[in-house]
Amino acid sequence: MTQDPEELGLERRQAELAALETAARELRYFLPAMITGLLSTPEYIRASLGHLPGDVSKTVARKLERQAVLHDTSKAFTFVLTEQAVRWAVVGPLAMSVQIEHLANLSQLPNIRLGVVPLGSRLGQGPMNTFTVYDDRLATVETFTDRMVFQDPADVAKHRQVFALYERTALFGEQAGEQLHEWAEFYRRDL
Repeated sequence: MTQDPEELGLERRQAELAALETAARELRYFLPAMITGLLSTPEYIRASLGHLPGDVSKTVARKLERQAVLHDTSKAFTFVLTEQAVRWAVVGPLAMSVQIEHLANLSQLPNIRLGVVPLGSRLGQGPMNTFTVYDDRLATVETFTDRMVFQDPADVAKHRQVFALYERTALFGEQAGEQLHEWAEFYRRDL
């Protein structure tokens, strides 16, 4: 049986991301629109891939396998999510409340800093797209059709600078946890 080229692309993409995550020690994720697969529940992952034709079960499995890297305490993760990203209703109310509580739980891991930027926060620069910075050596930017990779030190430094801007605006720790629990409760009230 021949595999769909789009399926092959999804599998290759998961392998590339896993390699980047394995090689890096300090990872920064800016998420303005959706929750990344590293932080997602299985139901959220499936729903986020729902627009793709064919069977996405292998991609869901690979995304879930990649989550093991979050427990590698030799790595430091910083995730900055906008309220839009956290609250975008990709799944139904119960699954959204579970997804948001999952974020709160992950934020308790010792090597994860998870920050949220509530709507109404003043930002010096509008959040344009999802990007990830791997150490000081590489930045990736997600688009609808592909991913751009920046290795030039000036480009990586610029992405770190923009990340720092959003990071300074985000709520972390107890404040982030309280905000996440409030947003999860909003979905539970819809049940």
